[in-house]
Amino acid sequence: MLASWRVRSDFELLDAWALGDKRAAKELIDRHFDAVYRFLANKLRGGGVEDVVQDTFLACVQGRDKFRREASFRTFVFATARNVLLYHFRKQRRAGEPFDPEQLSAVDLAPGPSSVVVHKDEQRLLLEALRALPLEYQIALELYHWEGLSGPELATVLEITEAALRSRLHRAKVALRKQLEIIASSGVVLESTLADLDQWAASLRAAVRR
Repeated sequence: MLASWRVRSDFELLDAWALGDKRAAKELIDRHFDAVYRFLANKLRGGGVEDVVQDTFLACVQGRDKFRREASFRTFVFATARNVLLYHFRKQRRAGEPFDPEQLSAVDLAPGPSSVVVHKDEQRLLLEALRALPLEYQIALELYHWEGLSGPELATVLEITEAALRSRLHRAKVALRKQLEIIASSGVVLESTLADLDQWAASLRAAVRR
């Protein structure tokens, strides 16, 4: 009689990885690599993205016992990715130089073009506008529009209440619209982007690839 077989959950794979199971590690990373890469790609420059992705998965293994597992693994991995990203930027600051992700943007912290390559003007405009927002605004908008996190999930990732999350998302959307108006190269591209912001955001999700 053949032994029963079932797909292991993300947390089962994480626990197996912690015990040295390399196949479990590969399976877990394969499941979530693209999402974590998307999360980091428009905030970092050049070839450093995959290093920070790897750091994120290793931090998941190291911090697995500190996470209450009522929430999904996706919530856990994005919360971990955010913390790893903030640590990455913080350690790059010069001694005594302030670091406030509610004030500083990806453009401030990692000057230069995004690691994401796109071909539509509307996509390029939206990427640039997102990178110009305070980092915590960018994180909230991208996780909301690209990854479809629920209110409770996103609040957990950002370590704030759901009421505070609603306020942050509102402020972030207002700030994004202002940035789009500031940097748009033409009124036609601006109007096209603003007319269907959700559609262009969805198209960016598909465009962000390793």
